[in-house]
Amino acid sequence: MWGKLLGTCFGFMFGRWLGAALGFWLGHLFDKSLKQDFDKAGGFQGFFDKDELDQRQALFFSSCFAVMGHIAKSNGRVSEIHIQAATAFMDEMGLHGEERKEAQNAFRSGKTSEFSLKESIRDVKEVFGRRYDLLQLFLEIQIQMAFSDGHLVEQEKQLLQQVSKLLGLSSRHFQFLLNRYQAEFQFRKHRSQQQNYHSEQSRGHSEYRHKTTTTPSLNRGNALAVLGLSDKATDKDIKRAYRKLMSQHHPDKLVSQGLPPHMMEIAKQKSQDIQSAYEFLKGK
Repeated sequence: MWGKLLGTCFGFMFGRWLGAALGFWLGHLFDKSLKQDFDKAGGFQGFFDKDELDQRQALFFSSCFAVMGHIAKSNGRVSEIHIQAATAFMDEMGLHGEERKEAQNAFRSGKTSEFSLKESIRDVKEVFGRRYDLLQLFLEIQIQMAFSDGHLVEQEKQLLQQVSKLLGLSSRHFQFLLNRYQAEFQFRKHRSQQQNYHSEQSRGHSEYRHKTTTTPSLNRGNALAVLGLSDKATDKDIKRAYRKLMSQHHPDKLVSQGLPPHMMEIAKQKSQDIQSAYEFLKGK
């Protein structure tokens, strides 16, 4: 904005209205270039010192595990599968020692009757309100936790909808993320089964040499759903959706916005799923 304003003023001083028009255009180019450099530097993140960045990352970390614990307890008790899912998250992040204890304590705090979901999400929204991609990942992590047992019960869905609303995401976008993760879950499962099948078959295991059943199939519809698209999607739609999703889940970008470095692995996994779905579609 300042580039256009100053460019217009100086242009008018030296060239009247023609100069003002030229100054406005040059100012617009300056503003655009400045914004790109500003975004590459992490936006307003560049104004935060290391201590404040650490505090933001600590808030995301603890809030994420606390809300996970709250959702896991939504049925009245935390199942063994939810505990295993939380443990798998910690393993995936490489959490050990004090960091693992912090995650476990946060998860337990979310299960208590004193835990306030509204206050927890309000703090996250207040700190990360302008970081849309980070808020979206926060919700995606909660969806992944709710789906850890392979299905979503009504109490879990209602809580996820509440989290989405408190984060400022629309109900339509919530449904989009929910549908996309369901497809991602199935796509990842089929891909893993297919890889295991071919691996065992190549080793010459007898049960696979004589097996007559077909390998788990990866299909176009499921791969499109991972990208949030329908069967009517064109090649242009696929490429556009792929680029958008890869940008939203870029680990380095999310860390610059406040994602704890340990949680980078989650973003990497989602990027890999998106990449795999896209490559599958390109091969069709």
